[in-house]
Amino acid sequence: MRSKQYSELGKYIKNERKKLNISLNEFALITDVDSAILSRIENLKQDIKMNVLRKIANGFNKTPAQFLTEFENSK
Repeated sequence: MRSKQYSELGKYIKNERKKLNISLNEFALITDVDSAILSRIENLKQDIKMNVLRKIANGFNKTPAQFLTEFENSK
């Protein structure tokens, strides 16, 4: 997902994960996304592919649409 509009999405993911007191490694297990990929996404070094966004949103018990809407509303 390449877009300046979503350039801060990684930071949002990290903040939401930390609010739930979930470590990066725990979240990797929950989402079935490699911890190295999550780290690069959270640190804005890698773009998010749709399949990974779906897994991350599911990790927060949300649909991708719900997750992106909350992200947009958090700005």
